[in-house]
Amino acid sequence: MIVLGLTGSVGMGKSTAAAMFRRLGIPVHDSDAAVHRLLARGGAAVKAVAAEFPGVVRAEGGIDRTALGARVFGDAAALKRLEHILHPLVRQSQQRFLAASRAARRPLVVLDIPLLYETGAERRCDAVVVVSAPPFLQRARVMARPGMTEARFRAILAKQMPDAQKRRRADYILPSGLGRAVTFRRLQRLVGELRRPRHSGACLAESG
Repeated sequence: MIVLGLTGSVGMGKSTAAAMFRRLGIPVHDSDAAVHRLLARGGAAVKAVAAEFPGVVRAEGGIDRTALGARVFGDAAALKRLEHILHPLVRQSQQRFLAASRAARRPLVVLDIPLLYETGAERRCDAVVVVSAPPFLQRARVMARPGMTEARFRAILAKQMPDAQKRRRADYILPSGLGRAVTFRRLQRLVGELRRPRHSGACLAESG
Protein backbone atom coordinates (compact mmCIF):
# COMPACT_ATOMS: atom_id res chain seq x y z
CA MET A 1 0.00 0.00 0.00
CA ILE A 2 1.29 3.43 -0.96
CA VAL A 3 0.77 6.19 1.59
CA LEU A 4 0.64 9.57 -0.13
CA GLY A 5 0.97 12.69 1.99
CA LEU A 6 -1.13 15.65 0.83
CA THR A 7 -0.27 19.14 2.00
CA GLY A 8 -0.20 22.77 0.98
CA SER A 9 -0.21 26.18 2.57
CA VAL A 10 -3.42 27.96 3.50
CA GLY A 11 -5.53 28.92 0.49
CA MET A 12 -3.63 26.70 -1.95
CA GLY A 13 -6.53 24.34 -2.70
CA LYS A 14 -5.59 21.32 -0.61
CA SER A 15 -9.18 20.59 0.46
CA THR A 16 -10.30 20.69 -3.18
CA ALA A 17 -7.53 18.25 -4.09
CA ALA A 18 -8.59 15.93 -1.24
CA ALA A 19 -12.14 15.92 -2.58
CA MET A 20 -10.80 15.02 -6.02
CA PHE A 21 -8.89 12.06 -4.58
CA ARG A 22 -12.11 10.85 -3.00
CA ARG A 23 -13.90 11.31 -6.32
CA LEU A 24 -11.35 8.90 -7.81
CA GLY A 25 -12.08 6.36 -5.09
CA ILE A 26 -8.91 6.97 -3.06
CA PRO A 27 -9.43 6.82 0.73
CA VAL A 28 -8.39 10.08 2.41
CA HIS A 29 -7.73 10.71 6.09
CA ASP A 30 -8.49 14.37 6.84
CA SER A 31 -6.45 15.61 9.81
CA ASP A 32 -8.54 18.77 10.19
CA ALA A 33 -11.73 16.68 10.34
CA ALA A 34 -10.07 14.46 12.94
CA VAL A 35 -9.37 17.53 15.09
CA HIS A 36 -13.00 18.61 14.79
CA ARG A 37 -14.12 15.17 15.98
CA LEU A 38 -11.68 15.29 18.87
CA LEU A 39 -13.05 18.66 19.99
CA ALA A 40 -16.73 17.86 19.44
CA ARG A 41 -19.07 16.71 22.19
CA GLY A 42 -17.76 13.40 23.50
CA GLY A 43 -14.46 13.84 21.65
CA ALA A 44 -11.31 12.30 23.06
CA ALA A 45 -9.56 15.67 23.46
CA VAL A 46 -12.35 17.60 25.19
CA LYS A 47 -11.41 16.79 28.78
CA ALA A 48 -7.71 17.56 28.35
CA VAL A 49 -8.32 20.77 26.39
CA ALA A 50 -10.91 21.96 28.93
CA ALA A 51 -8.44 21.37 31.75
CA GLU A 52 -5.65 23.23 29.96
CA PHE A 53 -7.85 26.08 28.71
CA PRO A 54 -10.70 26.70 31.20
CA GLY A 55 -13.77 28.42 29.81
CA VAL A 56 -13.69 27.05 26.26
CA VAL A 57 -16.33 24.33 26.70
CA ARG A 58 -19.73 24.95 25.14
CA ALA A 59 -22.83 24.67 27.30
CA GLU A 60 -24.01 21.66 25.30
CA GLY A 61 -20.57 20.02 25.49
CA GLY A 62 -17.59 20.05 23.18
CA ILE A 63 -15.02 22.77 22.69
CA ASP A 64 -15.89 26.20 21.35
CA ARG A 65 -13.22 26.33 18.63
CA THR A 66 -13.62 30.09 18.19
CA ALA A 67 -12.95 30.70 21.88
CA LEU A 68 -10.07 28.24 21.84
CA GLY A 69 -8.59 29.89 18.77
CA ALA A 70 -8.73 33.26 20.51
CA ARG A 71 -6.81 31.79 23.46
CA VAL A 72 -3.94 30.46 21.35
CA PHE A 73 -3.84 33.10 18.60
CA GLY A 74 -0.55 34.95 18.90
CA ASP A 75 0.50 32.90 21.94
CA ALA A 76 3.15 30.41 20.84
CA ALA A 77 3.37 28.73 24.25
CA ALA A 78 -0.40 28.19 24.41
CA LEU A 79 -0.42 26.82 20.88
CA LYS A 80 2.33 24.37 21.80
CA ARG A 81 0.29 23.14 24.76
CA LEU A 82 -2.71 22.60 22.51
CA GLU A 83 -0.65 20.77 19.90
CA HIS A 84 0.81 18.55 22.62
CA ILE A 85 -2.74 17.39 23.33
CA LEU A 86 -4.06 17.13 19.77
CA HIS A 87 -1.17 15.86 17.66
CA PRO A 88 -0.78 12.44 19.34
CA LEU A 89 -4.54 11.86 19.08
CA VAL A 90 -4.55 12.79 15.40
CA ARG A 91 -1.65 10.39 14.79
CA GLN A 92 -3.63 7.63 16.48
CA SER A 93 -6.54 8.38 14.15
CA GLN A 94 -4.18 8.19 11.16
CA GLN A 95 -2.80 4.86 12.38
CA ARG A 96 -6.29 3.39 12.68
CA PHE A 97 -7.08 4.61 9.17
CA LEU A 98 -3.90 3.05 7.76
CA ALA A 99 -4.50 -0.24 9.56
CA ALA A 100 -8.06 -0.43 8.21
CA SER A 101 -6.84 0.45 4.71
CA ARG A 102 -4.18 -2.26 4.78
CA ALA A 103 -6.75 -4.78 6.01
CA ALA A 104 -8.97 -3.78 3.07
CA ARG A 105 -5.98 -4.19 0.71
CA ARG A 106 -6.17 -0.61 -0.55
CA PRO A 107 -3.35 0.03 -3.04
CA LEU A 108 -3.21 3.78 -2.41
CA VAL A 109 -4.36 6.03 0.43
CA VAL A 110 -3.92 9.72 1.23
CA LEU A 111 -3.02 11.42 4.50
CA ASP A 112 -4.29 15.02 4.26
CA ILE A 113 -2.07 16.91 6.73
CA PRO A 114 -1.91 20.73 6.65
CA LEU A 115 1.35 20.93 8.66
CA LEU A 116 2.90 17.80 7.17
CA TYR A 117 6.46 19.06 6.80
CA GLU A 118 6.25 21.26 9.88
CA THR A 119 5.48 18.23 12.08
CA GLY A 120 7.77 15.73 10.35
CA ALA A 121 4.82 13.65 9.10
CA GLU A 122 6.47 13.14 5.72
CA ARG A 123 8.46 10.35 7.39
CA ARG A 124 5.24 8.34 7.61
CA CYS A 125 4.53 8.73 3.87
CA ASP A 126 5.94 7.02 0.81
CA ALA A 127 5.61 10.21 -1.24
CA VAL A 128 4.26 13.75 -0.79
CA VAL A 129 2.19 15.91 -3.11
CA VAL A 130 2.14 19.66 -2.48
CA VAL A 131 -0.79 21.70 -3.78
CA SER A 132 0.34 25.14 -4.89
CA ALA A 133 -1.04 28.31 -6.46
CA PRO A 134 0.35 31.80 -7.17
CA PRO A 135 0.61 34.06 -4.09
CA PHE A 136 -1.95 36.57 -5.41
CA LEU A 137 -4.53 33.80 -5.77
CA GLN A 138 -3.70 32.32 -2.40
CA ARG A 139 -4.21 35.72 -0.77
CA ALA A 140 -7.51 36.35 -2.57
CA ARG A 141 -8.87 32.96 -1.51
CA VAL A 142 -7.90 33.36 2.13
CA MET A 143 -9.00 36.97 2.54
CA ALA A 144 -12.44 36.04 1.16
CA ARG A 145 -13.03 33.70 4.12
CA PRO A 146 -15.47 34.91 6.79
CA GLY A 147 -13.76 36.63 9.69
CA MET A 148 -10.32 36.65 8.05
CA THR A 149 -8.09 39.62 8.79
CA GLU A 150 -4.68 40.67 7.56
CA ALA A 151 -3.19 39.94 10.98
CA ARG A 152 -4.70 36.46 11.11
CA PHE A 153 -3.53 35.71 7.58
CA ARG A 154 0.03 36.76 8.48
CA ALA A 155 -0.09 34.67 11.66
CA ILE A 156 -1.19 31.58 9.73
CA LEU A 157 1.59 32.03 7.17
CA ALA A 158 4.14 32.55 9.95
CA LYS A 159 3.60 29.06 11.35
CA GLN A 160 3.64 27.38 7.94
CA MET A 161 6.69 26.43 5.90
CA PRO A 162 6.94 28.77 2.86
CA ASP A 163 5.35 27.39 -0.30
CA ALA A 164 8.64 27.56 -2.20
CA GLN A 165 10.32 25.36 0.39
CA LYS A 166 7.46 22.85 0.31
CA ARG A 167 7.69 22.72 -3.47
CA ARG A 168 11.42 21.96 -3.28
CA ARG A 169 10.81 19.09 -0.86
CA ALA A 170 7.78 17.64 -2.64
CA ASP A 171 7.79 14.44 -4.68
CA TYR A 172 4.89 15.84 -6.71
CA ILE A 173 3.56 19.37 -7.20
CA LEU A 174 -0.13 19.81 -8.02
CA PRO A 175 -0.98 23.29 -9.37
CA SER A 176 -4.40 24.61 -8.39
CA GLY A 177 -4.34 28.01 -10.03
CA LEU A 178 -5.30 26.97 -13.56
CA GLY A 179 -8.88 25.89 -12.92
CA ARG A 180 -10.39 22.77 -11.39
CA ALA A 181 -10.54 20.85 -14.65
CA VAL A 182 -6.78 21.19 -15.15
CA THR A 183 -6.09 20.26 -11.53
CA PHE A 184 -8.31 17.19 -11.79
CA ARG A 185 -6.64 15.96 -14.98
CA ARG A 186 -3.21 16.27 -13.43
CA LEU A 187 -4.36 14.56 -10.28
CA GLN A 188 -5.75 11.70 -12.37
CA ARG A 189 -2.36 11.34 -14.02
CA LEU A 190 -0.66 11.33 -10.62
CA VAL A 191 -2.96 8.58 -9.35
CA GLY A 192 -2.33 6.54 -12.48
CA GLU A 193 1.43 6.86 -12.01
CA LEU A 194 1.29 5.90 -8.34
CA ARG A 195 -0.85 2.86 -9.09
CA ARG A 196 1.77 1.49 -11.46
CA PRO A 197 4.17 -1.05 -9.89
CA ARG A 198 7.14 1.29 -10.21
CA HIS A 199 6.76 5.02 -9.78
CA SER A 200 9.10 7.94 -9.31
CA GLY A 201 8.66 11.47 -8.07
CA ALA A 202 7.88 14.12 -10.66
CA CYS A 203 6.71 17.67 -10.97
CA LEU A 204 3.28 17.95 -12.56
CA ALA A 205 3.41 21.72 -12.78
CA GLU A 206 4.67 22.02 -16.34
CA SER A 207 2.87 19.35 -18.31
CA GLY A 208 -0.75 19.44 -19.39
